[in-house]
Amino acid sequence: MFKKIDKVLAAFGSVKAMERLHVDTFTEEKMENVDGDKIAESKEGQIYVGVSDINGYLFLETILFSGINIKTFNGGTLSFIGGAKDFELKSDTQEIVAEFSTISNRFMSQVSFDISEEEIEKLRNGDFQQIRFSFKKKSITMNRITA
Repeated sequence: MFKKIDKVLAAFGSVKAMERLHVDTFTEEKMENVDGDKIAESKEGQIYVGVSDINGYLFLETILFSGINIKTFNGGTLSFIGGAKDFELKSDTQEIVAEFSTISNRFMSQVSFDISEEEIEKLRNGDFQQIRFSFKKKSITMNRITA
């Protein structure tokens, strides 16, 4: 019933009604074809990671799916908790703006982090139990996926 009302309002030029009716297949396609490995998830979100080497500098490329709209110009931190020794990565990306998909009703954020060989080994060995992505005064906590 609400969709019918939105269609009528959209026909009269209501921008908000047009936004509610819009189906974002572009963002949804990007969400379905994610590069990297899913290493953690919870009800709050999921995180996929991959490592890239650019001129000898290592970066952890992450894609984070969540119900939270992540928008910051101050970057964020990724904390790996519950291993032999907890460690934290600061984002190389300072401006983080999530993309929203109207189909799956979730946000997708891409964030890059500086990482060392030692920290990559900890990730490969699964030397953590939880991952927490923090930005501003918010955080998303996810549990490690065990194979």
